[in-house]
Amino acid sequence: MDSRQAILSRIRSSLKVGTDNTERAETVARRLVERPQGIIPRRGQLPADERLALFIAMAEKYNATTERLASRETLPQSVAEYLKQRNLPASIRIGADNRLVNLPWQSAGALEILNGASDGNDLVAVSHALGGIAETGTLCVLSGPDNPVTLNFLPDHHIVVVEAAAIVGDMESLWANLRKAQGETMPRTVNMITGPSRSADIEQTLLLGAHGPRALHIVIVGTTA
Repeated sequence: MDSRQAILSRIRSSLKVGTDNTERAETVARRLVERPQGIIPRRGQLPADERLALFIAMAEKYNATTERLASRETLPQSVAEYLKQRNLPASIRIGADNRLVNLPWQSAGALEILNGASDGNDLVAVSHALGGIAETGTLCVLSGPDNPVTLNFLPDHHIVVVEAAAIVGDMESLWANLRKAQGETMPRTVNMITGPSRSADIEQTLLLGAHGPRALHIVIVGTTA
């Protein structure tokens, strides 16, 4: 018996179950197919416009800044203005997401666009989120070539684009949308981002940027309809 089988055997013994797992396997398979949903709080079941308003309020409560854009085509100018207002270099890093790569970045003037994963020397990254959760003001960003996971943690400033129509009321709805979008092939990591990185471990003093970006700017594109 190898170490894996030894561990599983001890678990089975503690649960007082035998090696015939047919019934338990069927139970697990049925639960995965049916995906029973728990009770959703009322604040997670708001109409679309109220849901968006709640998302913005909760995101700003946790120290993120927000901005509304009618179209993703105006994002380059928005990013350039963000950099200018904060006296940051005219340089950003993005992944291979076509929703970002194919934008008219040349309209933002002398803005340098770097592609791929961050090596820790980038001040600003731009990502595209799968969606948002209104209950908590949380963004969901998937890992992969489109959105390298290092962009979520290494740059000081993280600008995240999310479609207004992709903002749902509760986490359960977001996971359902993720399953629809990804099918059986899930991303290696799913990052839930609520505000910039912060810690109050030392003397309960809030410090932004303790373990990741010290600034999170959320750009909400389009309408909820």
